[in-house]
Amino acid sequence: MLGRQEAVAASRRIDVHQHLIPGAYREVMERHGATAAGWPTPAWDAESAIAMMDRRSIATGVLSVSSPGTHFGDDAEARAVARGVNEYGAELVKDRPDRFGLFASLPLPDVDGALAEAAYALDELHADGVVLMSNAHGRYLGDKEFAPLWEELDARGAVVFIHPTGSALPMLDGLPGPVVDFPFDTTRTALHMTVNGVMGRHTRMKVILSHAGGFLPYAAWRFTLGAQFNPGTTPESILADLRRFYFDTALSASPSALPSLLAFAAPGHVLYGSDSPFAAEEHGRLFDSMLDGYDGYEPGGLDAINRGSAEVLFPRLGAA
Repeated sequence: MLGRQEAVAASRRIDVHQHLIPGAYREVMERHGATAAGWPTPAWDAESAIAMMDRRSIATGVLSVSSPGTHFGDDAEARAVARGVNEYGAELVKDRPDRFGLFASLPLPDVDGALAEAAYALDELHADGVVLMSNAHGRYLGDKEFAPLWEELDARGAVVFIHPTGSALPMLDGLPGPVVDFPFDTTRTALHMTVNGVMGRHTRMKVILSHAGGFLPYAAWRFTLGAQFNPGTTPESILADLRRFYFDTALSASPSALPSLLAFAAPGHVLYGSDSPFAAEEHGRLFDSMLDGYDGYEPGGLDAINRGSAEVLFPRLGAA
């Protein structure tokens, strides 16, 4: 049974992992024959999103474009696609600031385009943060060429949401990327960022990893072995920098995953996520029930996941 305080908290969740699929973006995906690594692109509209949130006790959804992101091979097109989805999302937030937030898309691996779009989205559109795919056409986020972007995002103290995308691995028959490969790709880019100093150098920005960080919490101590191959790191520094990440609960609030996540994550670093509409509502409700029914929380732990920790990252939502 939920205590009264946590039952109230469950009725006003802030969802940091919710997607938008504007019609113009869907058309671009279809023109390129693109999917989220083999996963069908679901129907979406703002009204249906709000109705889903009402059914699932979600007060606000911070929207982002999912895999494959906005870069389909051409820098000029990617800049235009990112600008279009960001302006579309900003209008949704303008109309319903209580119900929606926005992680703006950046057109990596085009670093100059990403820097320009970050400035526009954060300064002019007042986005709540930015979203990056876990790799940009095979280049992971610790790539030294991406250093100027990390410097800019850190200088702004930005919130960065990292979402997995397709990798160079061939898909296994009957197992689209989101089923098995996405958790691996999230883990891979997080460790790549860490051993290449992104997390150690840039301590003002806040970085959220999708789906409880993939395998990161479960295998974090194993990953400290990377210190022997990366001069300037130690097992202790790798572990400390891995704990700087934030983690969402999308499709990850199971009785086997939550103990590992909560044992590893720093206090206040676990946030609610739904992965709607890519995760069907029946699956989302199952994970919601497991999140709410878990009996291993510290006092106030569920309240922090559902809302309190997100209010720290997004102060404007504190009164929503």
